[in-house]
Amino acid sequence: MSLKLMGKKRGMARLFDEKGNAIVCTVIEAHPNVITQVKTKETDGYQAVQLGAQPVSASKIRRVRKPNKGHFAKAKVEPHRHLSESRIGEGEEYAVGQTIGLDYFAETAFVDVTGVSKGKGYQGVMKRHNFAGGPGAHGSGFHRHAGSTGMRSTPGRCLPGTKMAGRMGGERVTTEMLRVLKIDLEKGVILVKGAVPGSRGGLVYVRKAMKLPATKK
Repeated sequence: MSLKLMGKKRGMARLFDEKGNAIVCTVIEAHPNVITQVKTKETDGYQAVQLGAQPVSASKIRRVRKPNKGHFAKAKVEPHRHLSESRIGEGEEYAVGQTIGLDYFAETAFVDVTGVSKGKGYQGVMKRHNFAGGPGAHGSGFHRHAGSTGMRSTPGRCLPGTKMAGRMGGERVTTEMLRVLKIDLEKGVILVKGAVPGSRGGLVYVRKAMKLPATKK
């Protein structure tokens, strides 16, 4: 089991390796998360911890709902904007009020990052499903259409799951096995190789990779 730390996607940058090759990476700002609740098998039926991220400023404390204020007051921690729950295994011990920072990934080579992908609105099949489209000649009957989506008398309907135009993006996506390039504890940022889901400033969840890349024999 691995904890999911919450952070913000700050944008993309590039680093250079020893040979001078550019490595595209994503900068994730992840300040320490605080544990707001510890769940046990005796009280909740399973073991987990609840993490809070991004403390609410004093000017916006009035926007926190009363049940949430009571929840944070019981844990004796200040209100946070985001809450996330992570399962923990046997033998793992955590305490309410404990902070989990980027040092949690100090010995980690690969991480999984989860976020909400950018919403792209209503899109056609070529962009949404990577269709090739029709001929580009002037005499062609279609260029960017989906083509036939049904049959004749049998079954006489469009089958469920047929790829069509529609809403694209705005979905929860997880990118797995991203290499950790650098961790800066003073600035509270972690740099991972490649792109991660979401827009700049969006909330992302970072956890240790559930599976490691296969090694070449």
